[in-house]
Amino acid sequence: MTSRRLSRRQFIGGAAGASFAAGLNLGLPLPSWAKTVTASNAVDQMGIGHIEAKSLYNLNIGYAPHTINGRKGRATTVNGTVPGPLIRFREGDNVRLNVTNSMMDTQHSSIHWHGILLPFNMDGVPGFSFDGIKPGETYEYEYEVKQAGTYWYHSHSFFQEQTGVYGPLIIDPKTPEPFSYDRDYVVQLSDWSFTDPHMIFANLKRSGDYYNFQKRTVWDFFDDVSNKGLGKTVDERMMWGKMRMSPVDLADVTGSTYTYLMNGNSPQMNWTGIFNPGETVRLRFINSGAMSNFDVRIPGLDMTVVMVDGKKVKPVKIHEFRIGVAETYDVLVTPSADRPFTIFAESLDRSGYARGTLSPEPGLSAPVPPLRPRPVRKMSDIGMMAGMDMDSGMMMDMDDADLAKTAMGHGGMHHHMEHDGEKMQNPHVPGPNGPEPFKEDKSNTNVVMVITDPQDRLHEPGIGLGQDGWKVLTYKDLVSNEPQQYKPSVDREMTINLTANMERYMFSFDGKKFTEQDGPYLFRHNERLRLYMVNHTMMDHPIHLHGMWMQLENGNNHNDLPYKHTILMKPGEKLSVLITPIEKGDWAFHCHLLYHMEAGMMQAVRVA
Repeated sequence: MTSRRLSRRQFIGGAAGASFAAGLNLGLPLPSWAKTVTASNAVDQMGIGHIEAKSLYNLNIGYAPHTINGRKGRATTVNGTVPGPLIRFREGDNVRLNVTNSMMDTQHSSIHWHGILLPFNMDGVPGFSFDGIKPGETYEYEYEVKQAGTYWYHSHSFFQEQTGVYGPLIIDPKTPEPFSYDRDYVVQLSDWSFTDPHMIFANLKRSGDYYNFQKRTVWDFFDDVSNKGLGKTVDERMMWGKMRMSPVDLADVTGSTYTYLMNGNSPQMNWTGIFNPGETVRLRFINSGAMSNFDVRIPGLDMTVVMVDGKKVKPVKIHEFRIGVAETYDVLVTPSADRPFTIFAESLDRSGYARGTLSPEPGLSAPVPPLRPRPVRKMSDIGMMAGMDMDSGMMMDMDDADLAKTAMGHGGMHHHMEHDGEKMQNPHVPGPNGPEPFKEDKSNTNVVMVITDPQDRLHEPGIGLGQDGWKVLTYKDLVSNEPQQYKPSVDREMTINLTANMERYMFSFDGKKFTEQDGPYLFRHNERLRLYMVNHTMMDHPIHLHGMWMQLENGNNHNDLPYKHTILMKPGEKLSVLITPIEKGDWAFHCHLLYHMEAGMMQAVRVA
C-alpha cells in the first residue's frame, strides 16, 4: 500500500488540525496507534499494520496529568498514555507481559485480558485469580495464545478502568481470514469524566438518576395527554411512580459528566483515519466505556460485519449497530467517494457522542449528525404487559393497586394470560424446559421487580433503534463462521436472574449481591451447559463471563451459533447460551457496567 503525495490543502489542513488537537490535549500524549492523522504522520499512517506482533511486553501502570478540551485532570495510565499501547500477538505464540504497579497510594492494580482463554491465574481479577499487583511490584502474565481476532485489556481493580487503564489487544491469525482489506484501524470507544469515580458512585448511591438531566417535563406530560388522553397518561405515570422508576432512565452516567472519546480523542479533536478511494478499510470497534453503550454508524457508507467479540461471523451488511460495553465488532467499509465520512458513535441515551473521520486527506471532516431524540421506554420495553394491547385500554380498567401489582409481578402476571378470549403463549426459548421462574422474596431489598413473562428479544435492535429507515444489526443476524468445537448435546441446564433495586442502586444476580453470595456458581469441567439468563430490571446489562465462550442460541443450528464473551441483555429479556468450561478454576461473571458491578452484580463461577 502507498499513500498519495500530500497536497497543499492536505498539508495546511493537517497542520492546523495538529495544532488544534495539541492545544486540546497538552497534558498526556496519545499512543502512536491512536493519534489523529496530520500532515506530519500521514505518509506512515496505514492503521495498525505497521505495529508488529510481539511475545514480550513491559507495561507500567501509573498516574499522569490528563487534559481534554482544555480541562486538566489526572489519569491512570498504561505506559503513560490513555488509551494504553496496542498489544499485538500471534495465534499460537507463548507470550509474556510484565505488569508493574507504580501507584503508591492504592491497595493493588491489575490487568484483565478481556475475552482471552487462558489459565485462571493469568486472568487478572483480584480476589478470583490472584491477589492483585501491590504497589511497586511486578506481576508476570504468561500464557499460550489460543485464538485470534480483536480484543482488549483493562484493569479489574477498583475504578482504574474508568480513569484510563484500558487498551486494544489484536491477535493475528494462523490461517488467512475469509475477507480482505487494505487498511486496518482500531476504533476504541470510551467515556471520560473529570469527576472522581468514587464520587460518581456515591452520587449514584444517593440518587440513581443523579446524572439524568433529560427527565420528563410538564411539557412532555401535555404532549402525552394530547396523544393518549388524560386518563391513560395519568395511569401510566402512576404505574412508573409505583415502581419507583422512570421511563427515561436509560443510562446511569451520562454526557452531563462524560466526554465520549474515540481512541482517546474528544469529538473536537476528531480522530482521523486515512483511505484512498476504492480501498477496503477494516475498523475494529471496541467499547471500553465504563458505563456507555453506543450506537455506531458512518453516514454515507454501508458496513459489513465480519467479526464479533473476536470470532468470525458470516458477513452481514448493515448501516448501524449497537455496541454494548466490552463488546467488539469488526466491520469492513469501502469508501468510493473522494471525501471524508464521519464515524459517529451516539450514546444510547442520546446525551452525547464520540466521533472521528475516515478521510482521503488529513485535516478534513464531514457533517456530524444531530443527536436523535432521547428514547422513552414503554412498559413493553421492560417486559411488562407482554403481549397485551397497550392501546386497547385494557390496563387502564384496573385500579392503581392492581395495576402496580400486575406490573411488578405480584401475582397478577402468569406465563399464560387470557386476552380477547385467546391464550397468549410464552415465547419459546431454545431448550426443553425454559428458564426456571424466579421466586420473589418480598423481604429482599435487593429486588424491587420480578418479570413474570420475560420475552425473547434477540430480533430487536434495542430501544431507540430501527425507526430510521436503515438496517440495524441484531443478535438474530449473527451466524458463526468458525469451526464448531463443542458437542451439540446438553448435559445440564441452569438459570441465572439479573435483579436490582435501582432506587437504592443495588444490583445482583438471583437477588444476592456479590458480598452476600453463598458461594460460587458451579460449572462442571467439560460439561455442555445450557445457561438461561433472565433480566428482571429495566436497564440494559452487558453480561461478561470470564474464561470461556458463551454460544448464543439465536435460532441458528448448532454449528452456526455465534460465540460471545459479552452479551448485552435488554430489559425484560430472556435468552440462553451454551457453554463448555475447559479451564478449571474460579472465574468472574458480572455486568460490565462498572458501577453496576461495584453495586453488586457480580458472582464467581467455579469450574471443577
